[in-house]
Amino acid sequence: MAIAIFFIVHWQVSVFFQSFFLHRYGAHRQFEMSPRAERFFHFMTWLVQGSSYLSPRGYAILHREHHAFSDTARDPHSPYFSKNLATMMLETKHRYDDYAYRRREPEPRFLGGTPEWPLIDRLSQRWSVRIALSLTYPMVYFAFAPSLYWFALLPAHWLMGPIHGAIVNWCGHKYGYASFDNGDRSRNSLPVDFVTLGELFQNNHHHAASSPNFAAKAFELDPCWQVMRVFDLVGIIELGVPTAQPAPAT
Repeated sequence: MAIAIFFIVHWQVSVFFQSFFLHRYGAHRQFEMSPRAERFFHFMTWLVQGSSYLSPRGYAILHREHHAFSDTARDPHSPYFSKNLATMMLETKHRYDDYAYRRREPEPRFLGGTPEWPLIDRLSQRWSVRIALSLTYPMVYFAFAPSLYWFALLPAHWLMGPIHGAIVNWCGHKYGYASFDNGDRSRNSLPVDFVTLGELFQNNHHHAASSPNFAAKAFELDPCWQVMRVFDLVGIIELGVPTAQPAPAT
């Protein structure tokens, strides 16, 4: 029971920081926060994602390209231009690495507005730091796992960020319903997205990329948005502030 709780908590916390900080803030600037709050959430994203930490810069550029070229041959992760899920994510990784580590530059329109913290990005790439963070997960399993079968979940902890991305980019463009004609094949996979905290409302999000609430219909629920409303209420973030959004619509 303890391992199941640990896995679910790590899954939900990891996907929250990916959606809230990397996606809604880093890629789209759908709200504002103070420099101190930005540092806090940047640090927590790195700490929670651990060995699967995704650079805000690399994530944002890739995601902006995804919006611009959704479900075309230039889309960095469309399920319709990859043989299978594994090849899609491998191709995505290569492209992400190019942007995250500045091996090549994207079109200028995809740059700007991303959280920058060179120290965290350098630390995240050190193998000693990656291994140290990775070892925290098996320590919990050795202490609480009732049998060896539970250890099959360990790889998911080490690859949590990419797994979330794979689910969203594959399922969110193949399965579910479409409320809007966006000129692509984006879908809403779940009416209440308890798996990725709102990220599976891909059709809604592609329709209104600047909206911090990914739910559009009365029966839909975006859990991350509900947390953001509380953050806004207590002054951690500020919603409804016009911001420069580099992500283009086309």
